[in-house]
Amino acid sequence: MSDDHQHDNELDPMAARVRALETILVGKGLIDPAAIDAIVETYETKVGPRNGAKVVARAWTDPAYAEWLKRDATAAIASLGFTGRQGEHMQAVFNTTDTHNLVVCTLCSCYPWPVLGLPPVWYKAPPYRSRAVIDPRSVLEEFGLTLPNETMIRVWDSTAELRYLVVPMRPEGSEGMSEEALAELVTRDSMIGTALARKPA
Repeated sequence: MSDDHQHDNELDPMAARVRALETILVGKGLIDPAAIDAIVETYETKVGPRNGAKVVARAWTDPAYAEWLKRDATAAIASLGFTGRQGEHMQAVFNTTDTHNLVVCTLCSCYPWPVLGLPPVWYKAPPYRSRAVIDPRSVLEEFGLTLPNETMIRVWDSTAELRYLVVPMRPEGSEGMSEEALAELVTRDSMIGTALARKPA
């Protein structure tokens, strides 16, 4: 691994301070750990991923935007108002009938917070980080995603310099749906590559 493959530490100085402060406040009974968990869950699965879902829905409905997203994901995403730390250098990778994309950060947990919110616990876990590269097909099957044998799985390794957003394929039966309705079909996991977009009800 080259020295220029820089990663954020799992606990950078700010995160370490936050964790220490949380420990003190919980120990003194000033905050409820369950309340913190609820807030984290909101940002992990609702707020952040909703941003990414809007990017995907726009790409599904606007070919010019999709081309822009392929060429310069950072600018295309920023045009929708989603910017900030951990999202400065983005690349969008598009799933096709032939290729399925999967994102991992092998050395730590580099993750595009502006479009996906907080990283899930499993994304930071050593088993995912190592096995996703070595045996991605089996890892996807453990997530409940079985792909045809002829589908190539391409694994992208995020770094502090470049983070990835998977644009899942638009599901069948979604023709004529509004952009807002389409965004509801896009999940955080589908934008990491461990799932497909939901099918319309």
